[in-house]
Amino acid sequence: MFSCPIPISDYPSVLLSHGSGGKLTQQLIQKIFFPQFQNAFLEPLHDGAIVEINGIRFAFSTDSYVVNPIFFPGGNIGELAVNGTVNDVAMCGAKPLFLSCAFIIEEGFAMEELWRIVQSMQGAAKKANVQIITGDTKVVDKGKGDKIFINTSGIGIVGKERNISPKNVNVGDKIILSGTIAEHGIAIMSMREGLQFETEIQSDTAPLNDLVETMFSASNNIHVLRDATRGGVASVLNEIAESAHKGIGITEDKIPVKEEVTGACEILGFDPLYIANEGKLLAFVEKNDAEKILIAMRQHPFGKNATIIGEVVDEHSGVVVMKSKIGGTRVVDMLSGEQLPRIC
Repeated sequence: MFSCPIPISDYPSVLLSHGSGGKLTQQLIQKIFFPQFQNAFLEPLHDGAIVEINGIRFAFSTDSYVVNPIFFPGGNIGELAVNGTVNDVAMCGAKPLFLSCAFIIEEGFAMEELWRIVQSMQGAAKKANVQIITGDTKVVDKGKGDKIFINTSGIGIVGKERNISPKNVNVGDKIILSGTIAEHGIAIMSMREGLQFETEIQSDTAPLNDLVETMFSASNNIHVLRDATRGGVASVLNEIAESAHKGIGITEDKIPVKEEVTGACEILGFDPLYIANEGKLLAFVEKNDAEKILIAMRQHPFGKNATIIGEVVDEHSGVVVMKSKIGGTRVVDMLSGEQLPRIC
């Protein structure tokens, strides 16, 4: 009889937290997936893989979307699926070109809602200047799915002068955040819980590829790009600190959060640093070029609130430390649990 030892013996079954983007997600990747699929293209564990064919470098990425509810303030699952994969390809320093889309639909799902989702996907693709060129559809029995799940994959071309990797991170690099955080996660949670605020909080879902091109037009000295989705800004910073074997220092006062989002986080007991975003990126850039990259970003509608939130330091390797508003410091660790399941 064939038997296989389970590498994660503490968890005999998969938990929601394994999809959070936090510590349990990293364990799942490192102990289950990576040992079996390990190869040179996968090894960087970036948002996408970069493959060179006949002297041309391609970026390839895939993602699945299970957000609940499927329609939310500022977007829906279809628009989110297009923007999310466009952004993953762009975070490789690539210009996204083509997408695939695959639908898993539950029997009984309203055709009118499917039409709305498909229309929004085409609109999002047009806005991002990409084309959806292939796909697949499956229907499962009623009660065996949850309305609709969408997978999108994307491919783009990476310019020869671009080299995005945590290995390029240097002490002194400045860390730029493209705008206010936590809006997507709070928009989803407010819908789920029926919460109402004086100002409606909308998802920030947006394609970031044009913003990335604007940044590269200012300087090629961009070392790392990441969009802060599951697990939020805190998880992304921890992943980069660990991969780069460098310390990261950030300042709480520099992190932009809308007042209504701050209020919602206080009510719900959440830290905005750990809340998912769908239209914000983090960039690690050469310190001497940080200001001109920042100025260029602020000219773009998706970077108008960009700010430098910290830098790479020659201390506490692999650890993120934040200077608080009251002048103290605290370690910003990666969450082990799940704050908001099915956020994207």
